[in-house]
Amino acid sequence: MYGSAYIDPNDKFANEDNPELMAEFEARIERGEKIEPKDWMPTEYRKQLIRMIEQHAHSEIIGALPEGTWITRAPGFRRKLALMAKVQDEVGHAQLLYSAAETLGKSREDMINDLINGKSKYSNIFNYPALTWADSAVIAWLVDAGAIINQVANSKGSYGPYCRALDRICAEESFHLKYGHDNVVYLATGTKTQRQMVQEALTRWWPPLMHFFGPSDKISVHTEKLMKWKVKMATNDDMRQQFLNMYVPKIWDLGLVIPDPLLRKNEETGKWDYTEPDWEEFKRVINGDGPCNKERLAVRRTAEEKGRWVRAALANADAQYVAPLS
Repeated sequence: MYGSAYIDPNDKFANEDNPELMAEFEARIERGEKIEPKDWMPTEYRKQLIRMIEQHAHSEIIGALPEGTWITRAPGFRRKLALMAKVQDEVGHAQLLYSAAETLGKSREDMINDLINGKSKYSNIFNYPALTWADSAVIAWLVDAGAIINQVANSKGSYGPYCRALDRICAEESFHLKYGHDNVVYLATGTKTQRQMVQEALTRWWPPLMHFFGPSDKISVHTEKLMKWKVKMATNDDMRQQFLNMYVPKIWDLGLVIPDPLLRKNEETGKWDYTEPDWEEFKRVINGDGPCNKERLAVRRTAEEKGRWVRAALANADAQYVAPLS
């Protein structure tokens, strides 16, 4: 059961959402205090945190796959080393996030099993293929840029372990973004073939990028409650606007064309107008029918199966270990 590691069976309020405890909980959040694992929290707060943090962890693990396929094919030893370090960081981020989610009572084994079985989701954007080196560059720059916008906002949230994990992750993601930007600039200012390659990559990745922050606020089912409890610190549409505000000018400065004829800054509202993303495609992909859904989960399933003997050996070693006499 979620949270069982921290529930006192003698506490009559442990398994129910008591109005007095709820009022105190929400007052603490309003004051800007952090909620820690052993603090009382509503069942729904715990449930939404687990859903959100484990999805983030899964996204870091799965997100390493499209870029990881380019390690051996990266152009030059320097870029191979840089990409290898980036992929290693992403997997490390997943470990931090799984640890944060475990503080809420769900085991890492259950989280991985739910990922492999399709019960738990991860970011839709990682269900698309990285066809060329330029795709890897666009991912490292613009997907990581979107991730930073999301993570910097949520690092100011209410759950302590998640916020502390995000502080560490954001520091490393800033280097990933610079690495990706350097690669995109190199291609965009290179030969005609290189410019064409990066333009084609941007064209492929723009629709998934517009999906990246999640459904429009008009149809999102979780935003209101997550905002109230400061699990989420900005709405999906607000983060999408922030991304457009920060990166559309940078893309245009490189002479690249964004494949949306309606994209423009609205002088009256101060916000960007754009073509509404295809939310039916978003739903289809998140439910398992994207270009790479089956491939991504197959890789994780194979890794889990091949690593089973290591986990068993470690568990057996722990069971046989006898602490030395003091």
